[in-house]
Amino acid sequence: MDLKILKDTLPWEWPRGIEDKFLGLLRDRQADAADRLLAAKFAGDLLVMNDALAETLLAVVDSVAEPEDLRAQAASSLGPALQQADIYEFDDPDAVPISEKTFHKIKQSLRQLYLDSGVPKLVRRRILEASARAAEEWHAGVIRSAYANDDREWKLTAVFCMRYVRGFDKQILEALESADPAIHYEAVRAAGNWEVAAAWPHVAALITAADTSKAVLLVAIEAVSTIRPREAGVLLAALADSEDEDIAEAADEAMGMAEGRSDDELDDELDDESEGGNRETIH
Repeated sequence: MDLKILKDTLPWEWPRGIEDKFLGLLRDRQADAADRLLAAKFAGDLLVMNDALAETLLAVVDSVAEPEDLRAQAASSLGPALQQADIYEFDDPDAVPISEKTFHKIKQSLRQLYLDSGVPKLVRRRILEASARAAEEWHAGVIRSAYANDDREWKLTAVFCMRYVRGFDKQILEALESADPAIHYEAVRAAGNWEVAAAWPHVAALITAADTSKAVLLVAIEAVSTIRPREAGVLLAALADSEDEDIAEAADEAMGMAEGRSDDELDDELDDESEGGNRETIH
């Protein structure tokens, strides 16, 4: 089977048992390099991920005999499963594609590999990016160090990780002013994820600017709906009628999310006022 056709196929439409194909390619060092790289990429999808694939990907990351680009992709592909497990914490086993034992094994192994300076730079970057999706205490320090690095690629990795690790609002705001398109893009995503209030003027301006790239516009649309949901609707209304289907769909979804968040905020305010009133009555 030519794996290239999967690029244009939705994961839930992939052939049944395709994960076994990925597994076979990842274990076969004599297989075509391009096919193995695609297998590593596709194996990260949550619909096909399982313990066998996760442990095989981890073995690829750990192997000095494997090509650097394959090791890096294998590390990246572990990220979604780690994030899913971190969110659901195995309360609902059906919501997590890997077992708790495998989850902890991956986290421990990735940390050890990251700390090994002999591991190639690209692989270490992808390890940090993947492992940060299930953040632990050690991440904050290494992300801070990576961001302070003069190496542009390490700085990019750091800003990517800031989307998953708390405590970097100052650095996110600084990265929003970066002239590097990739760093700026990741900063917009991080600002939206952590609802960084001070990022509002910058992100809102991206929505109305004529020269905002489509990629940045799409993440800015999501970001404004989380930073200031009550004001986002006005900005997004025009985009919901965009001729570009991706932009129109993103704006429509963001408006729905913003409306829901606004309702939640209003409910919280009413609850606070009610509790305050009750306390005054009691006293």
